[in-house]
Amino acid sequence: MAEAAPLYDTYSRAPLRFERGEGVWLITESGERYLDFGAGVAVTSVGHSNPHVVGALKEQADKVWHLSNIYEIPGQERLAKRLTDATFADKVFFTNSGAEALECAIKTARRYQFSKGHPERFHIITFEGAFHGRTLATIAAGGQEKYLEGFGPKAPGFDQVPFGDIEAVRAAITDATAAILIEPVQGEGGVRPATNEFMKALRQICDENGLLLILDEVQSGVGRTGKLFAHEWSGITPDIMAVAKGIGGGFPLGACLATAEAASGMKAGTHGSTYGGNPLAMAVGGAVLDIILADGFLQHVRDVALVFRQGLASLKDRYPDVIEDIRGEGLLLGIKAAIPSAELLQAIRAAHLLGVPAGDNVIRLLPPLVVTAEEAREGLVRIERAAESIRASKVKKTA
Repeated sequence: MAEAAPLYDTYSRAPLRFERGEGVWLITESGERYLDFGAGVAVTSVGHSNPHVVGALKEQADKVWHLSNIYEIPGQERLAKRLTDATFADKVFFTNSGAEALECAIKTARRYQFSKGHPERFHIITFEGAFHGRTLATIAAGGQEKYLEGFGPKAPGFDQVPFGDIEAVRAAITDATAAILIEPVQGEGGVRPATNEFMKALRQICDENGLLLILDEVQSGVGRTGKLFAHEWSGITPDIMAVAKGIGGGFPLGACLATAEAASGMKAGTHGSTYGGNPLAMAVGGAVLDIILADGFLQHVRDVALVFRQGLASLKDRYPDVIEDIRGEGLLLGIKAAIPSAELLQAIRAAHLLGVPAGDNVIRLLPPLVVTAEEAREGLVRIERAAESIRASKVKKTA
């Protein structure tokens, strides 16, 4: 009898063991090279083993790793200043993950209403298909039954409405509503972008009703759509925003950004984190921003995204029996499969390309933002190879 694995059985892992990475490539223990268009689920924003980021980490590792927030951490002040200078925000709270950033965002919104004399206003309107993390509060905010099942009563205070339905949003507002929480592009939910008109309408509704607008840009932020943050395409600004994934380039790092007004209720002692904002994370986050904010980098993302998107559209036209639709913004793209998406993902993986499954029968394509047009075209070649193999298999079965 085989010995039981010592790990929790919570993951269904692909039988691949990677030893090292170089830019947009991952190399297995046996030396096979895979084009990584999953990027650790939109995390490895500036590529694997990026020399500038590795250098910043090594330099900080020789100084001090951890201090705790009992003391001042200069790296936090520097990184927060860069983030506030580049965004709508005045205040930043550093976390270790996206779920923690969302927890902070939820607490900030509720505490704001409490501090203004409205403790009854703690409900947050969220959207069907959303994914905000795996904590008890964030699975309640996401509202997906598959993540809620078996974990006891759903945490109260989250009211879900259909994604993109502005009248449903208005109808859901009550005297208990504190905020609206939305992903500008639903990632895990199937790569579904909110329209600019919808985002503008949400901003207006919040202003008219004394609500805070919270954006979950954990997946869509830090250059992923070709702007520093996805909401910039719609010309609006939030009151609170959760950020993670790409900001650390692979190192655990998240942040909750807020206006001074939205964060006004978060006084000393109301929130905290042991590891959040540690010196290693701050050094890495600063190095990632060096790259993302460099002149021309976001234009590069937009240029490569156009090449990749056009190529995917061509594949859709030529393989309608395999690819039903192409979705997304920038380098946050999705293939809605015309067959079970698991079959397409397996075929893509067999072509040594990595993608990420999502809801609504979609495969996410999230290459590192440093991907070149040539590498994007190589990815298209491999997706076409996968589509051809599926078509050939169908012909063989019907022969």
